[in-house]
Amino acid sequence: MKRIYVDVDKCLACRSCEIACAVAHSNSKELLKALSETPLPKYRVCLEDVQGFSVPLQCRHCEAAPCVQVCPTKAITRDTLEEPVLIDSELCVGCSSCVIVCPWGIPGLSKDGKAIIKCDLCIERLETGEEPACVEACPTGALQFKSIPEIAEAAADKRP
Repeated sequence: MKRIYVDVDKCLACRSCEIACAVAHSNSKELLKALSETPLPKYRVCLEDVQGFSVPLQCRHCEAAPCVQVCPTKAITRDTLEEPVLIDSELCVGCSSCVIVCPWGIPGLSKDGKAIIKCDLCIERLETGEEPACVEACPTGALQFKSIPEIAEAAADKRP
């Protein structure tokens, strides 16, 4: 499975990732139309300032995802390790158990307050061979969609 790799040295904090994510998860999938949707679409990647670096944070789709294990309604699932961790909003009751156990603090409540939302790696885009919207929108390549071996290699290249 591929994951989103973040090169914090390249991030400009432009928030293109957040906008692209919100549009990708909107009903219309178009920026101007998405701006008039109710509720407004919510992004699943969040830009945070961490010790002077801008860091886009999103679900890490953990191998042993604690959110999957703790979900009382089984709304959070993963069929195989090669697939992203997904939330079925119809089954989710918004109890926030997943928020509490997430080591990254990623899941959040939807704008309508009915269910938890988090990055799904733009599953609809993946199914058509596209990359996640945040990766495609990043103007500097700070976000990249890579396999675990590619991420390990990139990390090794950055070591002093």
